[in-house]
Amino acid sequence: MSLVKSQKLQSSQDSIRLFYNAVFSALEKSYLHRKSVDWKSVKSQSNQRLDNYKTFESSLAEIQPLFDGIKADHCMIFYNHRKYAATGKTITKSDYSEQWKKKFDSKPTFEARMLTPKYGYILMPAISTFDNSPENIQKLAQPMYDRITELKRSHNAEGWILDLRFKTGGSVAPMLLALYDLLGDHAVWTIIDGSLKKTFAIKLEKGQYLDGVKKPSSIRREGALMDEAKVAVLTSPFTASSGEVTALAFKGRPKTFFVGTPTYGAMTSNISHALPFGTTMAITTGFDGDRNGKYGAQVLPDLELHQQDNFDNLMLDGNINAAIQFLESGL
Repeated sequence: MSLVKSQKLQSSQDSIRLFYNAVFSALEKSYLHRKSVDWKSVKSQSNQRLDNYKTFESSLAEIQPLFDGIKADHCMIFYNHRKYAATGKTITKSDYSEQWKKKFDSKPTFEARMLTPKYGYILMPAISTFDNSPENIQKLAQPMYDRITELKRSHNAEGWILDLRFKTGGSVAPMLLALYDLLGDHAVWTIIDGSLKKTFAIKLEKGQYLDGVKKPSSIRREGALMDEAKVAVLTSPFTASSGEVTALAFKGRPKTFFVGTPTYGAMTSNISHALPFGTTMAITTGFDGDRNGKYGAQVLPDLELHQQDNFDNLMLDGNINAAIQFLESGL
């Protein structure tokens, strides 16, 4: 090996060691299940494998086995707009319908429209962003909020169907701000510690999403709240992470009914931690709880339905029909 190649390899190994030392330091300090991990063994095994990588970027392949080994199934590393994470839960073809797959492949976007003269329909897809500044969150949330407000003003809907069947994750603040009028000025979800005790409540108040940051995200509100209107929430096995938090925000809300399947089960909350080389880690530090501080491994429907989807004609969709029955009931 030439001297130049040797020096380059040494430089790469230095970068790899620096980075993974920072990863381990953050995990040992903040990871929710850190006390159950044999860190000495995990670091020894990882360091042996890291010797085989020639570049920093290629070493990021080690993130998956590392996170798998410590059961960090909701932790993530972001580098150059790529995500590195654990293997994750396996969802098979038997878990979803052909109609769901067809709609998913079309890359569904936000929808808000009247489904019938009395009932509004909101489809909330996954919306991800690397820019969580208040300005960008408002840029994402405001058009969705305004569209719902337009329907509220022009049609005086008697009830709403919130479709989270494609809400696979992403940023939660834009979603909850868009749905502000249906949620009202309330605590909407909570962070639960390892002892399953509530540690912090995230709130909506006066158009703001209050999650503890100094400069909260917000939207420009208009008109009356609809926090006493009936809402049916539709879930699927792909309702995950921030999708589950969006569903959780409606748990404990009056006049609310859940239809579909249990959600994916990524019911843990993350904080963002800066790492070397422009890399960021989302570290799991708590569990996600509803507005009352209750935690469950998944969001469970009130009425469980499987593969009743029909996105070619929503009026033939079994989940939609069950939702309409609830909206028309005296409950």
